[in-house]
Amino acid sequence: MKKNLKTNLIFAAVLLVVAFGLLIWQMVTAEPGMEAVLSYGNNKVQRFSLSEDGVHDVDTGTYTVHLEVSDGAIRFVDSPCPDHNCEGFGWLRNDGDWAACLPAQAVLTVEAAG
Repeated sequence: MKKNLKTNLIFAAVLLVVAFGLLIWQMVTAEPGMEAVLSYGNNKVQRFSLSEDGVHDVDTGTYTVHLEVSDGAIRFVDSPCPDHNCEGFGWLRNDGDWAACLPAQAVLTVEAAG
């Protein structure tokens, strides 16, 4: 009976060490969080974390653009501009993804936070 207890304790200790090691490895090798950068008007910039879901309305001076952040991605929604092309870009989530609303003079890009 004591031999099984000792074996179980050693096994549990090894599992804890492995789990802790994997947690440390994930923290060290994790990529930085992503953020969206909206450039508009006369060199105005607004940043949005892709880790925080929400809806954002930004007055660009010509139009108010509506952005939605959900599940680590962002998109233009309910565009007030005449052609709605910006909505066609869909969800942006990867570094370098971009979309533009030319009537609103707004460009949305995704990049690593930092």
